[in-house]
Amino acid sequence: MACSSCSCAPAPQKPNSKFRTVLWIALLINLAMFVVELIGGAYAHSSSLWADSLDFFGDAVNYGISLAVLGASLYWRATVALLKGMTMALFGLVVIGKVIYAYALGIPPEAMTMGVIGVIALLANVVCAVILYAFREGDSNMQSVWLCSRNDAIGNVAVIFAAIGVFGTGSLWPDIIVAGIMATLGMTAGYQVVSKALSERRLQLEN
Repeated sequence: MACSSCSCAPAPQKPNSKFRTVLWIALLINLAMFVVELIGGAYAHSSSLWADSLDFFGDAVNYGISLAVLGASLYWRATVALLKGMTMALFGLVVIGKVIYAYALGIPPEAMTMGVIGVIALLANVVCAVILYAFREGDSNMQSVWLCSRNDAIGNVAVIFAAIGVFGTGSLWPDIIVAGIMATLGMTAGYQVVSKALSERRLQLEN
């Protein structure tokens, strides 16, 4: 872990070519899935798909930011991670708002579309999670990237179960429950990243 648990002097991180390549792959996958789920979620009237599309977009932006600061000092990487963590938590709040709106409309989503897109999204996020797994114990910036992919994979499994629930019951509640779970994941992961980023920034200022 880069200087977050020692008293070494601040030093710029040497750009990791493997991590850079992985980030570009994850960025392109997330942009593609953002478009797929945005259209599919609107067509199926699904809160969980729509929420997941926003998550894909947020992750794509996060990966782009991570690419931009790969060669920066730990302080600036932590600063960017702090902003990303706050964004992840804000995503959770946005999803809660969408859930309330969906409940007010009371329109059950289209289960088949939810299921098919959910499976495609799961495959995409499993690929991202696997290629990013080796970097999960890095600094707060690397950790935030890993947490994004992990949460997405978990969320996609939940979307698939929601589709099954909607198909079996004809109710919108499975979709709403899953969207709520995704909101919780976003807020808790955001808290983790913000806490670690603040710790790293404080350490660098003290040194």
